[in-house]
Parts: sequence; structure tokens; C-alpha cells
Amino acid sequence: MIAIHKLNIGFHPLWVNYCIENNIPYKLVDCYDNTIIEQLQGCSSLLFHFFQSGSKDIVMAKQLLFSLEQSGLPVFPNFNTSWHFDDKVGQKYLLEALQVELVKTWVFYDRKSALEWINTASFPKVFKLRGGAGSQNVQLVSSKSQTQRLVRKAFGNGFPAYYGWGSLKERYRKWRLGKVDFKEVIKGIVRLVKPPRYAQVMGKEINYLYFQEFIPNNDSDTRIIVIDGKAFGIKRMNRKNDFRASGSGFILYEKEHIDIIFVKTAFEIHKKLNAQCIAYDFVYDSTKKPLLIEISYGFDSGGYNDCVGYWDEQLIWYEGKFNPYGWMIEMMNKK
Repeated sequence: MIAIHKLNIGFHPLWVNYCIENNIPYKLVDCYDNTIIEQLQGCSSLLFHFFQSGSKDIVMAKQLLFSLEQSGLPVFPNFNTSWHFDDKVGQKYLLEALQVELVKTWVFYDRKSALEWINTASFPKVFKLRGGAGSQNVQLVSSKSQTQRLVRKAFGNGFPAYYGWGSLKERYRKWRLGKVDFKEVIKGIVRLVKPPRYAQVMGKEINYLYFQEFIPNNDSDTRIIVIDGKAFGIKRMNRKNDFRASGSGFILYEKEHIDIIFVKTAFEIHKKLNAQCIAYDFVYDSTKKPLLIEISYGFDSGGYNDCVGYWDEQLIWYEGKFNPYGWMIEMMNKK
């Protein structure tokens, strides 16, 4: 019997629906409850879609999942799939160690080495905090003086995990495009005064600096998601007058928009990671070869409902609707 965390957002209700439709025994459990280990008695596996913006998840999700995995219980996501989730610094080390073609990345842990690098660096560069989704906490720095200000802040008071003004501007942009209700704008205004709970849990981002090379001449990125020997993808166009694609809301789904080289590369990296489910974000380098930007085990399910097919590991295309959340269930049933 599969255990599924009792929550009505994320993958959880999609997992439950698949189990009901296919007569797969399942049990709803509360991963936040003190008795979770007891609740899992007799279960064959646990599925728990935890979030980077979940104030409880930040505190306990990885600790619970990895403890259960060490005890021998199959979990989703497992260690190889999620230890690096929402941690761009961890991803840098992992992907470089595995010799993956990653956008060139720099990390500094003291003011002196950061300032020395600035004196020899060319600009623009992309500044990021280690966490954040949908292009949160990402900005283009175009000068030495702008970068020096970031150095002073990083090794001074630090950066808030939640940037209220940036979030408000993004909510307003999406409202103008008709993609969200005006309530989202109101929520953004309220959060200028009262930041979300997860930001309070995380505290300040401090004592490090993270930069990536700016790769010009990309009007989009391509996201390929690999699950259990199958892959599907979307092409995300940049925001207007912006270099950022993640979270833009401008998505192309048709097969002809997805360069097969990204699919092939995602499968190759996936084998190195030995992971269950990973979303790979790619751009082209100057020679039209794939460069990986970052990875994530989780994704917003609503953004992929219009995908028109998927590939297998032999790059054979299967036209039509599919259920990647069912793939996750079937993958766990193989354990």
C-alpha cells in the first residue's frame, strides 16, 4: 500500500486520483504529525511533494524523507532526487563534479575573494540567491559598481529570502496579462508589510555570493522533465524586455518547438544523477549546444497540462495526452 501525504495541492491530489482510477491501494498520511513513522507501518512507500515555499517543509521534509529512505522504505522524492532542491549552490558542486555542461558559475564565501574576482570579470553577469522559483531572486548585473554593492550586502546585512517589491511587480505583470486575479496583486501589497511565513523561517541569505555567466541571444529556455525513462518538455519564452524565462507564463508546447538535443542531453544527465524525477532547464551556448542552467525535482503541474506527447529513452515520440503523476506511482510500485 502506497502512503501519500494528505495535502490538496501539488502532486498529492493527482497521485490520489491515479490510485483511485487504477484501483491501486493507497493510504493518506500526515507527514507533519508526530506519529508519522507509526502511520507508515505496513506501507510499501511514501510520496510527499514538498515545497521550497512551505514553512513546515523547509524545517522537516528532507529530514523525514531521507531518514525513511535510510530505514529501507522507498520514498519520493529520494535523496538523489531532492537533496539539491532549491539549492543552486549545491547544484553547482554536483553538476560540476559530474562534468555536466553547466552555465559557468561562481560562488564566493568572503568579501576579499569576491572583490578580487570583480576586478577581472566581464559584465553582465546573472546574480542569484541559492533559492527561489519562477525567476525570483534573479537579476542581471551590468557593472563593477553594481556588483560591489551586492558584495557589501551579501557580507553585511544579507538579502531577504522574499523580495516583496519584486514579487508585487511580477503579480502586477501577470494581472495585466490576464494570467492571475487581482487578488494576487492585493496579496503582493499585503506581503510588503507581512512577508510570507517561509521567508521568516529561512531568515536572511547571507555570507555567500552566486553568479552565473550571462548567455546572450536566447529568447527562451527549454525545460525537459525526465521521469522513469520518459521525458516531456516545454519552451518558455522570455518576459518582454527581459532575459528571464522561468515563470514568464509564455509557453510553447508543440513538439516542433522542443529541440531534440535538449531531450537527449536531459536523459544523459539523468543517468548520472540516478534520480527519480528532475526538471532540467537549458539554454543554447554560442554554438547552439545545450547548457544546463539549473535543476528541480518539483514543478507546477498546471504548466504542463497542454503538453502534446513525450519521448522514451530511445527518443521515440509518443503523441497524445499522458499522466506523469501516474508514472511516479508506477515507478514506486516497481520498488
